[in-house]
Amino acid sequence: MRMLYMVAIIVTLAVSLTTDAQEINSLHLMPWPASVKTTPNSPPLLIQPSFTVGLHDSSDRHLRQAVEIFLSDLRRHTGSTPLDFSVSNGNDVSAAKLAVSSDHPTKEVQELGEDESYTLEVTASGAQLRGTTTLGVMRGLQTFLQLVEVTPQGFAVPTVVIQDKPRFPWRGLMIDAGRHFMPVEVIERNLDGMAAVKMNVFHWHLSENQGFRVESKRFPKLQEMGSDGLFYTQEQVREVIAYAHDRGIRVIPEFDMPGHSTTWFVGYPDLASAPGPYAIERKWGVFDPAMDPTRESTYKFLDQFIGEMAQLFPDQFFHIGGDEVNGKQWNANPKIQEFMRAHNLKSNADLQAYFNTRIQKIVAKHGKTMEGWDEILRPDLPKSIVIQSWRGQQSLADAARQGYRGLLSSGYYLDLMGTAASHYTVDPFADGAANLSDEEKQKILGGEACMWAEYVSPENMDSRIWPRAAAIAERLWSPENIKDVNSMYARMDYTGKWLDAYGLTHNTNYVSMLQRMTGNSDISGLRTLADVVEPVKGYAREQLAPSEPTSLTPLNRVIDAARPESATARQFNELVNNFLTGQIKPGMELQIRSTLNSWRDNETQLSAAAQSSSLVQEVAPLSHDLSMLGAAGLQALDYLDRGEKAPEAWKAQELSVAQSAIKPRAQLLLMVASPVQKLIQASAGEKPTDLPFPKNASD
Repeated sequence: MRMLYMVAIIVTLAVSLTTDAQEINSLHLMPWPASVKTTPNSPPLLIQPSFTVGLHDSSDRHLRQAVEIFLSDLRRHTGSTPLDFSVSNGNDVSAAKLAVSSDHPTKEVQELGEDESYTLEVTASGAQLRGTTTLGVMRGLQTFLQLVEVTPQGFAVPTVVIQDKPRFPWRGLMIDAGRHFMPVEVIERNLDGMAAVKMNVFHWHLSENQGFRVESKRFPKLQEMGSDGLFYTQEQVREVIAYAHDRGIRVIPEFDMPGHSTTWFVGYPDLASAPGPYAIERKWGVFDPAMDPTRESTYKFLDQFIGEMAQLFPDQFFHIGGDEVNGKQWNANPKIQEFMRAHNLKSNADLQAYFNTRIQKIVAKHGKTMEGWDEILRPDLPKSIVIQSWRGQQSLADAARQGYRGLLSSGYYLDLMGTAASHYTVDPFADGAANLSDEEKQKILGGEACMWAEYVSPENMDSRIWPRAAAIAERLWSPENIKDVNSMYARMDYTGKWLDAYGLTHNTNYVSMLQRMTGNSDISGLRTLADVVEPVKGYAREQLAPSEPTSLTPLNRVIDAARPESATARQFNELVNNFLTGQIKPGMELQIRSTLNSWRDNETQLSAAAQSSSLVQEVAPLSHDLSMLGAAGLQALDYLDRGEKAPEAWKAQELSVAQSAIKPRAQLLLMVASPVQKLIQASAGEKPTDLPFPKNASD
């Protein structure tokens, strides 16, 4: 008979004395579970000061740690301060409000494909959570936390039965710390966010042309000369790995080779295919420097380096990058060309394949499985490797048909500023992968959201990831038939605020960045504008930059604070669509008018801040456009209210205003031009249409 342990917490909660039960009509779960059954009108489970967690079997230290983290998170979400916290044995789990059990402990080093399923049953008297493994318990505890809501009786969890498991075993987030360094605290709070939405792989991009970010004791010049002093010590790496492990997240390092490798050569120029000296690259793009694949000394160096990093990073997978080698240094090096002729290598792709084959053997020698981007795929590599596809489902399908495992990242590039819906509708089994056999589909492990860091800093990193990453997390966890975009947005909007409890700054830093731009004066005018703009999409930011951006360019403008997707604009567009299609609710027109009034008056609101701040002056033309749109929308409503068709001349003039307003200014897009255009068209008796983005506004 197993010993019973009880983890108890006494929480100070403000509990209402009202006896009215509140029926919870909607659940804010994200990702949505595989199966959810609620019992309408049943009383909820109250999270009272006597709330306890009962834990079966003390032998699984990871289970105990998971429950301790859960209790800490519960305090965050309820605002409670514990009066007491203790772990005691001999108490009856049946007396606990939440009884937790795991059939099997998780591995000391988590592995791909470990069972993450769980069952959660909640009644008014208590809840039971059972996971097949400790990982399953971790996922179930996050679901329990998401169920906690404030009610007239205090914090409570609705009566529900959930049976859940992930659709894909690999649900990752890649953070690029090479282009801009991200301190440990930034990484750890994003790991909290990942755990909250059941992501389970942190892909850490650690070397780039702009920075080499990990301490090497064997080759210290890598970080000493290639990082500007901004790198992770090995002790910090171990701290992050342990922090991630406690939250059920694997950590996979990426050291890009043979390209994207300038900072390797600053301290060790003999690795390169052309003579030095080399310096840390400050600009963005694909550069010529690449490792020399023809020298044995290159492989001797990499053998020692990979061996050192393999000891530091315990996960089975080791990412070598392998992307975007332009081959210019190889073409210009006579010795490399002679080597290619001697080895019958007919192209640079063949030479890189030779390099990859050598590196794969080194990675395998140190007990790891090689992972890389699309470019590494060649039939002479063993089937054990993993391909990460930035090119799309067709590339992923091609790899699967050849017997290679793969991940999808195409469509999940968060740095390109796409909408949550654009990510949500991308499925690893769609498009080019739609016709794979069941056996071939098993080769597709899942996917990873990617946060490349040309235009992010520790200050705005979180806002570029959250809450949109939650939509990708749902696509990779939830059943394939969970596709309703409106439901996704409703739950994502809630989740975006819920994540604040983990210290993520996607909401708080938005306000502080606007305050800095105005010199801490009134930000109302600037915020009204910032709420309805978005950064240009794709790679248009670089194309529209007033001067060539570098890694030293301050990221302190409105484009850096503005959210990738404007919830205000999206919700206003939905409001206008419903109004114009007759789905009118009480107060709807008043709400539209109030919003348009605030936009019409915004140029005046912004003027004072613009006079004293160049950062605000930059967006003054956008504020003018917003005011013009507000006035046009109000006039259109007046015509509609009177049942009077708008004059042709007025319509033409105001449509010109809307079409001008959609053009990028300050590398920003004014996202409310389209719904205002619809009001103008409707007032003129025309069918409303969406405004297309100009070609230079997006990739």
